[in-house]
Amino acid sequence: MSLSKDTVLPRLIEIIEPFNKKGIALSADTSFARDLELDSLTVMDLVAEIEDEYDIILPVNMLPDLETIGDVAGAVAEIKNK
Repeated sequence: MSLSKDTVLPRLIEIIEPFNKKGIALSADTSFARDLELDSLTVMDLVAEIEDEYDIILPVNMLPDLETIGDVAGAVAEIKNK
């Protein structure tokens, strides 16, 4: 079954919600650094949860390009569809 960014996004938001200490509304445009202000350790915990949920590995060299929840949803869909 092929995944799209739009099918990944709702579940991804559910995974990220516990990390949302600021209580802001999460959307595809939400930035991890600017909006959620996540530190690097928290980001690595979040990455581990996403990898476990989707049974994937997010390449470390890809992480700097994943600035928003939408970016991550697109990357997850791309990796799962390979």
